[in-house]
Amino acid sequence: MQAPLTAHRPALSARRLDGVLDWARMFSGLGLAVFMLGHTLLAASVLLGPAAMNAVAARLEAGGAHQLGGPLIFLLFLAHFALVARKLPLRPEEQKTLWLHARLIHHADTWLWLAQAATGAAILFMGAYHMWTVLADLPITALKSAQALRTEPWRLGFYLLLAPLVHAHLGLGLYRIAVKWGVVGRAGRKRFKTFATFLILASAALSLATLSRLWFLGA
Repeated sequence: MQAPLTAHRPALSARRLDGVLDWARMFSGLGLAVFMLGHTLLAASVLLGPAAMNAVAARLEAGGAHQLGGPLIFLLFLAHFALVARKLPLRPEEQKTLWLHARLIHHADTWLWLAQAATGAAILFMGAYHMWTVLADLPITALKSAQALRTEPWRLGFYLLLAPLVHAHLGLGLYRIAVKWGVVGRAGRKRFKTFATFLILASAALSLATLSRLWFLGA
């Protein structure tokens, strides 16, 4: 006897909801990636001189980017983590099983997923702290940023760790989105990995150059 149609509705609704949440996770991740690349470029304006960075920050603040955009990005950041957490092995036994399977199958993309999850966990706390401290101490100026690094040297270590983590997470996320949603086929994975690696190294190098410029600016 054929099962009543209503018996399939909860499962179908759950699958549809899961699909919607997967799309939301992807778009929130893409939005944060675009923001982070833009943030990296704008912060790097200090390489052209303190006046250039101050002008960029003042223009953004005049347009409400810091007062309105900052909190919105912070909420998007938290929403993205909540969406990602649905797929993470949060219980110790789940983490142990995943680690054993990763070692057993030796699949490169599985290790990349683990790296993405690990960097994301670190970024959750470090990124939240960074955004909170920046938004609580507006306006942004080159000299203020430089003096914060010089007067509290631990901040330099903090950002020297955070910057590579963010850019690695960004590159890994773009690669996984491209593979999962069929943007890149099996034949194109190697080329896209090369592109993602270049993006990670170039953006991280730019962030480190920005930190170096701020450090010496505060001397």
